[in-house]
Amino acid sequence: MLSAELQNNTLSIRLDGHWTTDQLATIEQALASLPTTPVAAVVVDCSGLQHSELAPMWLLRAALSSLAANGARIDYRGGMPEHFAFLDELQSHTGSIAVAHEATLLWPEQVVASFGKRAVDLGHHALGHLEHFGRIVATQVEAARHPQRFRIASVVRHVFETGIAAIPIVALIACFVSVIIAYIGASQLRSFGATIYTVNLITVGVLRELGVLLTAVIVAGRSGSAFAAEIGVMQLNDEVDALKSIGISPMEVLVVPRVIGLIIALPLLTVIADAMGLAGGALLSKWLLDISFSQFVNRVQDAMAPSTFWAGIIKAPVFALLIGMIGTYRGMQVRDSSRELGRLTTTAVVESIFMVIFANAIFAIIFVELDF
Repeated sequence: MLSAELQNNTLSIRLDGHWTTDQLATIEQALASLPTTPVAAVVVDCSGLQHSELAPMWLLRAALSSLAANGARIDYRGGMPEHFAFLDELQSHTGSIAVAHEATLLWPEQVVASFGKRAVDLGHHALGHLEHFGRIVATQVEAARHPQRFRIASVVRHVFETGIAAIPIVALIACFVSVIIAYIGASQLRSFGATIYTVNLITVGVLRELGVLLTAVIVAGRSGSAFAAEIGVMQLNDEVDALKSIGISPMEVLVVPRVIGLIIALPLLTVIADAMGLAGGALLSKWLLDISFSQFVNRVQDAMAPSTFWAGIIKAPVFALLIGMIGTYRGMQVRDSSRELGRLTTTAVVESIFMVIFANAIFAIIFVELDF
């Protein structure tokens, strides 16, 4: 298994047979019997080594490293053992980590470095999103030039999955939230004898803000996560690479139909959410404030400005574009493992909801400035 001979200040080591994990104790004893006196050179003859495993090679490499630390030159005959390259690479990474730990920064520098790293990462993510948006636009322009490449069946399927299938949950939540707002608004306005203005509160709140915002948040959690997970699984199964290998653009097949389907579905869902929100407000007004449905409809017409309904509808395609773009972008980023799939799916939902709320704030400022 291992034989050693010291001659003329040169240590010759010959490896024979099978170096397996089952023989670790024997190998460790043989390596411990090597001379400990400094030598000029060590010649390792691997020509007789038939099979080796990682753990015995790790012990051998540790012993040779100890000899090299004492000034010995290591030479190999019959080629270096196959596991040594991996162990050398592992050792280099361990050394770099050790150097990094030695160069630990002080806490003020750590804070500044952390902010800088996050800023750089944020910039890279922003550029990635812009690049993804550019690819979506370029793919859609190319599809417009060649209508036969426009995948109508795929778009219709995604309209169904993201829109029609989401109607029950969107309608239910819009109705409940509207009831909550009406109840709280009526409780506060009763102190001023102005309960009739609860209808105005419901109308403006639902049509301008809550209808489209609630719908976008629900769709972000429901469809945005689905986009990221579906495309991410395709990445893990090498289906995306397969599409590329046969000359089909993944953007054209996987991304654009989902984004277009969502842009079509979200405004329609917003209309349903608006209707169910007003219906929930009407029911609570009838039960709590004794306002008849005819009175409620008249108050709704008085409270609505020409832009009240359209202020919410205009936001819907923008929110849909943000949700679809982020969900598909994060799905295309999935690599290597299912853990990465879960992490990026969660990231897609969080980023989508954040961007929807941020865009809604921008719209609010613009509408105020334009008196819309």
